[in-house]
Amino acid sequence: MSQITVEKLSEEQKKDMGISSWPIWTKEVSRFDWSYDSVEECYILEGSVTVETKDGNKVSFGVGDFVTFPKGLSCVWDIKEAVRKHYNFKD
Repeated sequence: MSQITVEKLSEEQKKDMGISSWPIWTKEVSRFDWSYDSVEECYILEGSVTVETKDGNKVSFGVGDFVTFPKGLSCVWDIKEAVRKHYNFKD
């Protein structure tokens, strides 16, 4: 299984991907288990998060990060600062 990727996108890349038209998800400071049935791409507008995978790896990300979660991933979301993100699911 591939890993979580975190990258910075140029304005042109964000425009080409149509990120601004993706739905928005928000969540308060919290900690919860999550599993991905498909690939999720998201662009963080606000907040700070650390995600811990079942094998103990921790990945942190925040404002301005473009994050991709692989299909089949099980993890724990630890939201340090309330999150607001654009998201997109794909197979």
